[in-house]
Amino acid sequence: MNQLKLWLGQNQLAQALLLTLFVFVTAASVYFSNKSVIAFLLLLGSLLLLYLTTFRTSIKWTVGAILLLVVIPFATSGGPAHQSYMEVATQCGIYIAMALGLNIVVGFAGLLDLGFVAFFAVGAYTYAIFATPQANEFISGQLFPLPGGAFWIFIVLGGFMAALFGLLLGLPVLRVKGDYLAIVTLGFGEIIRIIFNNLDKPVNITNGAMGLSSIQPPSLFGLSFTFPNQFYFIVLFILAIVIFGVKRLEHSRLGRAWKAIRENEIAAQSMGIPLIRTKLTAFAIGASFSGMMGVVFAAKQTFIDPTSFTLLESITILVMVLLGGMGSVPGVILGAALVTILNLQVLTELTNWLNQLTLQGVIELPSSISPSKMQRLIFGVILLLVAIFRPNGLIAAKNKKVDAAKLKAQRSGNTLSTLPPANQQSGGVSQ
Repeated sequence: MNQLKLWLGQNQLAQALLLTLFVFVTAASVYFSNKSVIAFLLLLGSLLLLYLTTFRTSIKWTVGAILLLVVIPFATSGGPAHQSYMEVATQCGIYIAMALGLNIVVGFAGLLDLGFVAFFAVGAYTYAIFATPQANEFISGQLFPLPGGAFWIFIVLGGFMAALFGLLLGLPVLRVKGDYLAIVTLGFGEIIRIIFNNLDKPVNITNGAMGLSSIQPPSLFGLSFTFPNQFYFIVLFILAIVIFGVKRLEHSRLGRAWKAIRENEIAAQSMGIPLIRTKLTAFAIGASFSGMMGVVFAAKQTFIDPTSFTLLESITILVMVLLGGMGSVPGVILGAALVTILNLQVLTELTNWLNQLTLQGVIELPSSISPSKMQRLIFGVILLLVAIFRPNGLIAAKNKKVDAAKLKAQRSGNTLSTLPPANQQSGGVSQ
């Protein structure tokens, strides 16, 4: 087995053939079956298989784009479960972007945030208030709801508003750290939810516990986006920007400053890193990603209320980061995808299957212990197993490798280039 792995690792042609065969078989299975959860999961697993190959990064990105933009939408369009598949894929993209935002705060900067869903709520309400007649309650003129074309502007506005709330959160609380920071951010998340729940008087801004319904769907050039397969491409576009931004930030000067603060705040400050400003930047950037996806969530659901933004959602996003690997971009993507698929598809389908067996008299299973009702227990077991066998996450974070010999050669070359030529005198009279 080890020899086979070594041979595959050295033979890129064999990897390409194996990946092509795997994608073809799984895509055909999804296309020709009415609904096959296993085949769909295997098709999504081809992205993980692609990550494990030894191809150049540019080739991986190109093949991944083809899989996401062409293969997966085409393969899922062959049966009546097309929208169901696309709903799962869209939700995966939304939670991946949010988990990547939280990974900046928790994984890069080492700041434990238990109220991250508050920024998601800010983005959702920013769009929902003005995309429904609700804004007419406090703005005169009957100008609302805004048309669906405003959605594209509100993606930026939602990210900006969430970043602003991230700064407002960070300014008073970043003087505390550790468990105290977790408690304060937890309180912030609950305060935001309670404010939205009660902001229906004296001026009705959020419609309180009744929520906001009939939110305008996005539109572009006369085309209205109302189905999951249409939102899938919107989420992919935003997710590509998020991943590109996170990857660029990870190895930038700011990213290194975040990691220095995570490892040792005192040492980082002694090296000249401004702690407050650097932490605030982490909160603002991470929150902006969540706010943008909040706008998409509100437009896709066409209804939101405060119960969509509970503490449990914040903990779920944190579980995605911990499961995948704090500080690891591919790990967080994998963790978010696994938790979302487990929530939306695996546990639901497993519950339906067990219910059918119960109705047929094959087994006797009380409804109180169905998998969909015990998902938190299942998450806990999974986290325990990961903590025992993969303490750094499914895909652990890796530091950027530096060739020490090449770096020394460059430094010595730079030193020699700055020295004066040997036939010149630095002072005095030449002989």
